[in-house]
Amino acid sequence: MSKRRDDSPPAENDAISDVNGDAPPAKPKGDTDRTSGRGSAASHDLVSVDPQGNVTIESSSGPGRAVYWVLKNVLLGPAITKVFRPITEGVQHVPDQGAAIIASNHLSFADWLFMPLALDRRITFIAKSDYFTRAGLKGWFQKRFFAGTGQVPIDRSGGRASESALRAGLKVLQRGELFGIYPEGTRSHDGRLYKGRTGVARLALLSGAPVIPSAIIGTDIIAPPGKIITKIVSPTVKFGAPLDFSRYEGMSEDRFILRSITDEIMYAIMELSGQEYVDMYAPAAKEATAREAKAQEADEVSPQA
Repeated sequence: MSKRRDDSPPAENDAISDVNGDAPPAKPKGDTDRTSGRGSAASHDLVSVDPQGNVTIESSSGPGRAVYWVLKNVLLGPAITKVFRPITEGVQHVPDQGAAIIASNHLSFADWLFMPLALDRRITFIAKSDYFTRAGLKGWFQKRFFAGTGQVPIDRSGGRASESALRAGLKVLQRGELFGIYPEGTRSHDGRLYKGRTGVARLALLSGAPVIPSAIIGTDIIAPPGKIITKIVSPTVKFGAPLDFSRYEGMSEDRFILRSITDEIMYAIMELSGQEYVDMYAPAAKEATAREAKAQEADEVSPQA
């Protein structure tokens, strides 16, 4: 895995996160039934996760789905499509119905804008609960906006983000929907593809849903670090053939199996994106880069003999 795409560096991580961590958490109670494409909650209901990892479903009786449709097809979608002219490949690999996990690389906050535009079906992602808990009219609108755009609020302050995200993902998949996940757990700081967290593998085994590898190319040019929009280019959204891991059924607590599955997923993403693969976690790589830059700066300003 050594191919490198030479693009400008992407932004740092914000709202969208992943099921992080390699150590298997306790198996979520009541959330381990394999998906069947049907669920008890309607697709427009709002799934949320509290600091204790409890998943609740708030019925919105239609507004959530309506907001998503209006944003995608009326307010944002047409304008974004006209301006950026995104390119899509491999859409036929995404099923028209039934649960599936969309596993993608993560370059920019703009990723969550362009991937949903590529598909007719709604994709649910993970978002920080801060976007859902603010008071007042603005808070209410913000909550409905993120819920309508397919975001699941999760409170990570309780230290149980991994299990909470797993529970939320299972709820979405049990409803027969698409769940989007970024296995790297954060945005790449330099455009390379980093080692994936095994949460995506655990989610696939517990849910029984296929994993569809995906790659987004060019969003880091559109929205680099600290910027909203800096350049108008056509991003590319690719989808690969579904990966079936049913052969590992019942092995969701085997860390070697989880690592093997995750590496297979990351390889498929790399094949689609053309990125250079780095066999270390993105946060550790970012910290190492910062230390090197700091050391170099100190060396440059130090007195010379």
